Amino acid sequence: MNNGIEMKEEQVQPVLSIRTRAAVRDLPNIIGESYGKIMQYMEKIGKQPAGAPFVAYYNMDMDDLDLEIGFPVAEPLEGNDEINRSEIPAGKYVSTTYKGPYAGMEKPYTDIAKWIEENGYRAKGISYEYYYNSPMEVPESELLTRIVMPVE
Repeated sequence: MNNGIEMKEEQVQPVLSIRTRAAVRDLPNIIGESYGKIMQYMEKIGKQPAGAPFVAYYNMDMDDLDLEIGFPVAEPLEGNDEINRSEIPAGKYVSTTYKGPYAGMEKPYTDIAKWIEENGYRAKGISYEYYYNSPMEVPESELLTRIVMPVE
């Protein structure tokens, strides 16, 4: 695992996303279905993602997660009835890249929280996970996830 925690000032990032709620046990299905719907829509309108797919977690209630599932896009794009035109706001973000199974992500989250506190920042209560590959492509030990938290 890469413990390298860094802080960056990011510009606003337009996205196409689906906002939903789900229990943690339902995440694999909900995330997969949502990515599929967004990719089908992007193909229909002739656009491509501008980066790795993400999930924004607006809370950490494992029985009722408030989620935004989507893809960064190069420019703001209109959505449809289910897919939203949205954005990841500009601001300061603390991040790290984690390599390994999703079940082991507690440690990098703890490391980021500790770094934020030790450096005098305050987390805004949202976390983003960017997925650079999937369990369908590589063994769990090779999964790459970038964990990103906005701070003030």
